[in-house]
Amino acid sequence: QVQLVESGGDLVQPGGSLRLSCAASGFTFNSYWMFWVRQAPGKGLEWVSLINTAGGTTEYADSVKGRFTISRDNAKNTLYLQMNSLKSEDTAVYYCAKDGLTGWGTLDYWGQGTQVTVSS
Repeated sequence: QVQLVESGGDLVQPGGSLRLSCAASGFTFNSYWMFWVRQAPGKGLEWVSLINTAGGTTEYADSVKGRFTISRDNAKNTLYLQMNSLKSEDTAVYYCAKDGLTGWGTLDYWGQGTQVTVSS
């Protein structure tokens, strides 16, 4: 049974930092690329970041580039998103997701999401 459980979301002030975690189980974690996706209030899903199996390749949306860092600890089956210099525009529910069996960004399992609110 595939499970992805996000944690770490909180209410923070602009300019603050948060570290999100995603605990994975039920699949061979180190065989899959992983993704962070977010949904702001009243808006659609926005891809945030991705990381390859070993962690050597990462990509970011322009909106978070230079502020967010994706990483993974394959020994702990955990995905991370370090978020610095947070802005109000970063307010969203953040989801982690795994790549599908076929790869190519076909995300087949998602976590329940964790709420990040950036407000003064």
